[in-house]
Amino acid sequence: MENDNKRGVGLWIAGARPRTLPAAVVPVLVGASCVVGDNAAVERWWCGALALVVSLALQIGVNYANDYSDGVKGTDAVRVGPIRLVGSGLVSAKKVKIAAMLAFGVAAIFGLVIALTVSLWLIVVGVASIAAGWLYTGGPKPYGYLGLGEVFVFVFFGIVATTGTTYAISEQITGQSLAASVVVGCLACALLVINNLRDIPTDTVAGKNTLAVRMGDRNTRFFYFSLFVAALAMILWLGFGDSSVLLGAVGLIAAIPAIKMVSSGAKGRDLIAVLEMTGRAQLLTGLALSVGLLV
Repeated sequence: MENDNKRGVGLWIAGARPRTLPAAVVPVLVGASCVVGDNAAVERWWCGALALVVSLALQIGVNYANDYSDGVKGTDAVRVGPIRLVGSGLVSAKKVKIAAMLAFGVAAIFGLVIALTVSLWLIVVGVASIAAGWLYTGGPKPYGYLGLGEVFVFVFFGIVATTGTTYAISEQITGQSLAASVVVGCLACALLVINNLRDIPTDTVAGKNTLAVRMGDRNTRFFYFSLFVAALAMILWLGFGDSSVLLGAVGLIAAIPAIKMVSSGAKGRDLIAVLEMTGRAQLLTGLALSVGLLV
């Protein structure tokens, strides 16, 4: 019984897709770091902590919702990547759907506390974020199947999450936080792009027309490189105003092994390692950029 319980917990952890969680942590770290020097905002540091809970809950909710929707559609029937709960038949679709709703519920509750403290307009942002998370692969016309997944990730796990954290703590959105959010958005997109690059063969068969499927293997690899170039360019641009921010560029060094593997034509299971490398590069760049902003 104890082993069964451990296996069950392990399945749910795997279903939460831990490798994607840096996409939830980095925007909050960077957004909070943009508030340095604002003495009034120090009193609301706890809003940053709540923002982290919201961001993590949204990411996990999106992952479970994606697992559920792709599973019931049959998209995950044949997979090369990490296990999917519904598609593998290991967990019922109903349970995974409930898990997604619970995660979104946690995000809604903690987000409401921030909104009641800062601005009720944040409720609108929260509702839009949850709706976007569910409709990525759910609903009658999931936009993830139309090649728009990267747009959602860039907007909500880049722009909204980063500037939203800054606003929650300081009640203002600065030019610096907006520029930094572009860096965060590019790195978050890179994570999704490499995931979709790996799944081009199976997604094509399943009729899931992700951006990678629409662009093709070669162009998707170029797009992956371009996202890191764009992140570097924005860090350099931020560096003109504050040279310490250039520390963020050091973090991008961690992306070199992943870029090399993608450029060498890695496919299938080899891209699972690239996904992990990309998440690591995302986290290290976010940490380095945050330190640069704080200095």
